Amino acid sequence: MTLKPGARLRSQVCDTEIIVVSPPAGDVDLTCGGAPVVPIGEDVSVGTIATGLDGGNQLGKRYTSVDAPGLEVLVTKAGAGTLAIGTSPLVLKDAKPLPASD
Repeated sequence: MTLKPGARLRSQVCDTEIIVVSPPAGDVDLTCGGAPVVPIGEDVSVGTIATGLDGGNQLGKRYTSVDAPGLEVLVTKAGAGTLAIGTSPLVLKDAKPLPASD
C-alpha cells in the first residue's frame, strides 16, 4: 500500500484508527492486529486479532518503524491490535525533551 501524509486509516479487527503523519519512501504492508489497515469509510471484514499482535496501541501516541524508514503514524482511536509492518510491530516514538527554562 502506498501511504500519503494525512491519510486516515482504520483496523479491520479492532477499533484502532490512525493518521499517517509521514509516509515511507515506498509501498508498505501496514497492518493492525495482523490484518491490513483500510481507509476510513471503507467496508471492513470483521476478523479476529492475530496471536502475538494483540498488544494494543495508545491514543495520541506516534509510532515509527525500523523496517520502513520515514514512516510515522498517529493513533486517533486506540484499539486492541498492534500496529505493524507485516508482522514486525511498530515502536512508540520517543518524546523530544523540552529545553530547560532556568
